This record gives sequence, C-alpha cells and structure tokens, in this order.
Amino acid sequence: MTEKVILDVDTGIDDAMAIVYAARASEIELLGLTTCFGNTSVEGATRNTLQLLELLGREDIPVSMGAHTPWKRGHLKEPAVHIHGEDGMGNHSLPLPKIEPTGKHAADVMAENVLRYPGEVTLICVGSLTNLALAIEKEPAIIEKVKRVVVMGGAATVKGNITPHAEANIYTDPEAADFVFQSGLPVTMVGLDVTMQTLLPKEQLEEWQNIGTPLSGFLYQIVGFYMNAYLTQGINGCALHDPLAVGAVIDPAFIKTKPMHIRVDCSESETIGKTVSLPGEAPNIEVALEVDAERFNQHFLSLVN
Repeated sequence: MTEKVILDVDTGIDDAMAIVYAARASEIELLGLTTCFGNTSVEGATRNTLQLLELLGREDIPVSMGAHTPWKRGHLKEPAVHIHGEDGMGNHSLPLPKIEPTGKHAADVMAENVLRYPGEVTLICVGSLTNLALAIEKEPAIIEKVKRVVVMGGAATVKGNITPHAEANIYTDPEAADFVFQSGLPVTMVGLDVTMQTLLPKEQLEEWQNIGTPLSGFLYQIVGFYMNAYLTQGINGCALHDPLAVGAVIDPAFIKTKPMHIRVDCSESETIGKTVSLPGEAPNIEVALEVDAERFNQHFLSLVN
C-alpha cells in the first residue's frame, strides 16, 4: 500500500537526496512538493526542485512555492552558502527548468490535499515549519484529518548544529515549529538525535562517479560539495538528515520513537530554537531516539544508485 505524501522542502543538498529517494520509492505516492525558504531563498529552492524533477523524468509531480519569510518574525538565519553552495544545491550544472510551479501557495496545497484525502495524507517537512503553520492557521480542520506529520528537525538529547542549542530547521522559524508541535497534529520529530548516526561514507562518491548516469554524476557533484563542508567539522562523510525523514515513512521500523513533550525556545536569548523536553508534561509529539542506520542507508542507496 502506498502512502500519499506531500514533501515540503527548502531544496539544498540533503533535500535533493530526499526528493530522489521519495520519487523512486514504490511505497510513496508524491502528491506534490512544496517549497520554503531556508537553505536558500524560496525562489532558489523552487528552481532547484524543478531542475531535479526534470533530471529524474518526474515532471508529473507538481511543485508549489510557499513562504519567503518566517511566520512571525524577521529572518534569523541566512542561506547556508558554505554548506549548500551559492545556488543552494552544491553549485550544480543542471539547466534552468522548463516546467514551472503551480501558482498555488504551498500552505493551500497542503490543506487541499489533506481535506481531499482525509486520514490518508502524510506531510514530510524537511525545512522550516512555516508552510505547515500557515496551513493550520488557514485550515485548522487539517489537524484532525492529516494521517501524520514527519518533521526533520530538532535535537532532543544532543547538541544543535547551527548553534550549540538549536538544529537549523527549527532555528529558521522557531515560532512556527512551536505552533506545529502544540497544535495537536500527530507529529514525529526526526532530529539530530538520529540523523547524525546515518553517515554516508566518502567512498560512496567514487561509486556514483563510476556508475556514470546523469543522476549519479549529479549526486557525485552535489554530495561531494556537502561532504567537503562536513570535513571542515572533522567528519569524513555526510549525514542523511532529510532522507531519513522520508525513510521513516517508507519503513517506520527504521526508527524507534518515544512520546515526549517538546517545546521550542522562542526567546531572544542564545538558546532560541532549542527543542526543550519537559518530562513532567503530557507528551505532545513522538521523538525518534534510535535508528537502524545500516539498514536505512542500504535501502536509501538501493533506490538512489
């Protein structure tokens, strides 16, 4: 049985890997891709997404552009040029896309699909949660009608990656994340607690180079750029952050979760964007704390190679 999915992205390099993974998984029916600011501008993320779909021959998947700015505040985070490149996708060489976005706002597309298929749609959000916060605000009925929401973001038991306290996607729009976590939506948080265990080794680059297809050449180029950023932190490889959120929908057994009460620090202090666990409170979301990294990595590579 396939899962109906909307994949919300800020298409940088790990988003690109997640899109390839989702587009090639027989377990997933991609109803659409929605875009947001984050790794790059929303315009850049939309262009990158369209270019990638053309490379995959999946022009049938509609792409809808979403938020340009955070939900309730000005920008906290600049595009991550040192990690994702000037264009947000490893300074790749894909031609400009011929296909165009739908013209509908991402938040409307999320809400429309959830209401059209009540109880069937999974939202996978691998950027900020701005589009989802806007969708709830516009159409609160989706809270009861969505199947579930899988979020790549947060760090419940480990340090952050954009500050010592905060993970990048949550930090990008803390208010939106806190609103989503408190909304009553069935959220699973797939954060740095597990994604940092899914390291793709540098040897994979050589394999992609040897395969010699347009897609493998593209992955060799962009993931090589990404791994160079990791190397500056002493890590020989890269984490499959966004692909793991997709993997958790393809096969929920890839991760083990624990119900927790998570709030997002929205203060103006150095801890802004921190996902704070409140043990005495009733759980509001599921948090992934364990991952079968070897089995997940093998499955990911079996579809993207």
